[in-house]
Amino acid sequence: SGEGQEDAGELDFSGLLKRREVKQQEEEPEVDVWDLLKNANPSEYEKIAFQYGITDLRGMLKRLKRMRREVKKSAAFAKGLDPAYQVDKGGKVRFMVELADPTVELKWYKNGQEIRPSAKYIFEHKGNQRILFINNCTMTDDARYYVTAGDEKCSTELFVRDPPILVTKGLEDTSTYVGERVELSCEVSEDDANVKWFRNGVELSNDPKSRYRIKVEGKKHTLVIEEAAKNDTATYSVMTTGGQSEAKLSVDLRPLKISLALEDQTVRLGQEIHLKCEISENVEGKWYKNGQLIEASDRVKLYHKGRIHRFVIPVSAVDDEGEYMFVPDAYNINIPCKVHIVDPPKLHLDGLGENNTVTVVAGNKLRLEIPITGEPPPKVFWSRGDKMVTDSGRIRAESYPDSSCLVIDAAERDDSGPFRITLKNEAGEDTALINIKVVDVPDPPQAPNVTEVGEDWCIMTWEPPANDGGSPILGYFIERKKKQSSRWMRLNFELCKETTFEPKKMIEGVAYEVRVFAVNAIGMSKPSMPSKSFVPLAVTSPPTLLAVDSVTDTSVTMKWRPPDQIGAAGLDGYVVEYCFEGNGFSQGISTDLSEELGEPPFNLEADEWIVANPELTDKTKFTINGLPTGSKILVRVKAVNAAGESEPKYHPQPILVKEVIEPPKIRLPRHLKQTYTRRVGETVNLVIPFQGKPRAKVSWEKNGSPIDKNDINIRNTEQDTIIFIRKAERGHSGEYDMKVEVENLVDKATIDIQIVDRPGPPEVVTIEDVWGENVNLSWKPPKDDGNAAITGYTIQKADKKSMEWFTVIEHYHRTSATINELVIGNEYYFRVFAENMCGLSEDATMTKESALIAKDGKVYKYPVYDDFDFSERPLFTQPLVNTFAVAGYNATLNCSVRGNPKPKITWMKNKVLIMNDPRYRMFSNQGVCTLEIRKPSPYDGGTYTCRAVNKLGEAEVDCKLEVR
Repeated sequence: SGEGQEDAGELDFSGLLKRREVKQQEEEPEVDVWDLLKNANPSEYEKIAFQYGITDLRGMLKRLKRMRREVKKSAAFAKGLDPAYQVDKGGKVRFMVELADPTVELKWYKNGQEIRPSAKYIFEHKGNQRILFINNCTMTDDARYYVTAGDEKCSTELFVRDPPILVTKGLEDTSTYVGERVELSCEVSEDDANVKWFRNGVELSNDPKSRYRIKVEGKKHTLVIEEAAKNDTATYSVMTTGGQSEAKLSVDLRPLKISLALEDQTVRLGQEIHLKCEISENVEGKWYKNGQLIEASDRVKLYHKGRIHRFVIPVSAVDDEGEYMFVPDAYNINIPCKVHIVDPPKLHLDGLGENNTVTVVAGNKLRLEIPITGEPPPKVFWSRGDKMVTDSGRIRAESYPDSSCLVIDAAERDDSGPFRITLKNEAGEDTALINIKVVDVPDPPQAPNVTEVGEDWCIMTWEPPANDGGSPILGYFIERKKKQSSRWMRLNFELCKETTFEPKKMIEGVAYEVRVFAVNAIGMSKPSMPSKSFVPLAVTSPPTLLAVDSVTDTSVTMKWRPPDQIGAAGLDGYVVEYCFEGNGFSQGISTDLSEELGEPPFNLEADEWIVANPELTDKTKFTINGLPTGSKILVRVKAVNAAGESEPKYHPQPILVKEVIEPPKIRLPRHLKQTYTRRVGETVNLVIPFQGKPRAKVSWEKNGSPIDKNDINIRNTEQDTIIFIRKAERGHSGEYDMKVEVENLVDKATIDIQIVDRPGPPEVVTIEDVWGENVNLSWKPPKDDGNAAITGYTIQKADKKSMEWFTVIEHYHRTSATINELVIGNEYYFRVFAENMCGLSEDATMTKESALIAKDGKVYKYPVYDDFDFSERPLFTQPLVNTFAVAGYNATLNCSVRGNPKPKITWMKNKVLIMNDPRYRMFSNQGVCTLEIRKPSPYDGGTYTCRAVNKLGEAEVDCKLEVR
């Protein structure tokens, strides 16, 4: 019988986690909870767990997912544990495995902790069977168990279930009135059991904000409603894991009585309206005016305290008159009353100006509307002096329910003056004076005067208009136009407050006219008459960078740069002036002017200045001739155009008229300080600058001998010398000596020119030895190296039968070589080419004898080498570099990686993998990885990562990209 109880605890996988649903202690068919969970929507998991007594839903889902994995066949276990076992709380369970080898040591574990024999855990051996009994199971025994046999392991899950909770005393139907406290109670079989409440099938929560409160006292569970409402009428039910009960709650209204009804009221306008009523029940209600619902607002106050309801308007208005009514909620009854508003007549002049003055523009229509109030509506009278204003004519009065309007058609200046308005009704009288002022735009100003003209500007003035139109002048607008045009252009968009203005940005040489508009608060006047036409024109700025170019015993050559500003009048030429030292100085001239011109203190008004060029020169270089040797002169230059002469540009120092000796100095270019190499047939064109005055003499020699000018062209100037060879030959190679002489001073320089050509062929090529499939060759360097070092040799072979040549070695540096892997039985000739910086020799030297590769003889055994392991984990040899891109232009990120096997390359942006995005293109060629970003935007900025992965490992590099 013991074994029968033990076997009762075992379950197969199809019967896993089955529960019995108990409803009022009546048994139902078994339900497979696993199938329910597997096919149910995740939102229904908690409902199923409560209904079938599952306490650890998340843990059970994880364990069931782990149980579904495929069980691998075991060599140690002939029969393993079932996927899961189930036992009731307090029951006994039996685990059994069957070993293939009974000598293997077994160990049992619970959640990773080894199980030791005890009163709770009993171990039993039956042949190859190993059995574990667990007595008196509790919820702590609900866990994962596994058994190990050597390196093998077999696991299972044990589920311990609680007994179902039964409803021992059900709910009872209840009836009550609105506002009463309601309690619905039931009893269950266990203390503090998990019980759920429902209203019309919707679960109720025990939220503190909810109007439903759930109270638990041991086995008793109570649902409390403090103040029942009409909408609390429903069917309420309670559910446990073993049963449920339901009852109906009915909430009705009490009969309503009116304790204090509303009273009719007459209220003066602006005073408080206070309506009050009292009913027998504490219920909400609604207020109505003329059948329209009234909502509480800042102006309307609604109060409800107990059975009393009040309606208050602190400040009444005319619109508040009407029939009011209070209607209690849920009752078909209303409490009515009437409110009547009374008010004396009154004028509302808040919208008028100071002293009730109204301004109107002459010719416009005035429509002055004055709001009025009064109950009953008052009568309105308008008057001007002793004359009443009628309701017809150019000046008339119009009446409306809440206002009166004075209308003046086509206002005239004579209409200015006071108008009186009077209101009368049976409750009183109100009157006021209103001043009417008719204004107009100002008269146009007189024609403006242009007082000064510049390069692209002028200064104009004008007088204010004689009549300002009754409103002060606010400012002026100015316009200009070309004389031959009819299109005027506004020059200022903000009013000019003064009566003078400076127009700018005009074109030199073009005639212009200007005019003025006066502006007051009414509008803009008509334009003034145009000014007299004027033409902007200005001289150029002074010439710049005046300097001495050269000096002889009788002349001085000056050079300068054109003015910075020439203008539209152009530049006709320059005037060069000079004076002798002592005649052009002034000791009394101000230092400030000297500093402004950046010159010594010359006398700008002296008449000793001599014009060096009677006719204008358009060059920026001029020679002053006929000067006495040893004298000192001062020089200045002026630019001239149609507007006249510019300010002069002075040379800062007196100039001594005496030729200065400048020692010779050869400025040899850096590339000529080393050997200058050219190939045969190329052009040689060397420019060597030098210094030296006066009359520097240049001479050339080649290898110590004069140069043949028929073979080599030499051209000398005052600043440089040029050596030119149209087609270089090897004979042009050598050392060229340059010498520059100025009187007794000499400077020298040497240029090494090397003309190179292709070398000649090597000397005799000899077959030194033949063995196996190999031939050893040797040769001598060529006699002619082409005037350049031999950089290598190229060796070719040819089969005697076909005499087709094939290259076997290129760029070989030695003069002997071994040719390998020749075909046995063939006979070969060999030839060798020499090579230098110009290329291979035109001809090659061939062996006189052939080499026969014999078929028999000793066979050469090649050594056996193990294959080299080229495997390598990824390694970035060139990382990514932080960079920036311009928005709208393609950007690329580059790095290089090596690894074997070839790594897989992926790109990420901000640690997110880039996949199937048309804005990105990825390339990988010979280890160079490229990411192209098409027309990036600021959104594409961030951190980009390149990851390389192969079976040996992975590597990453990243960089930051900024899009500007």
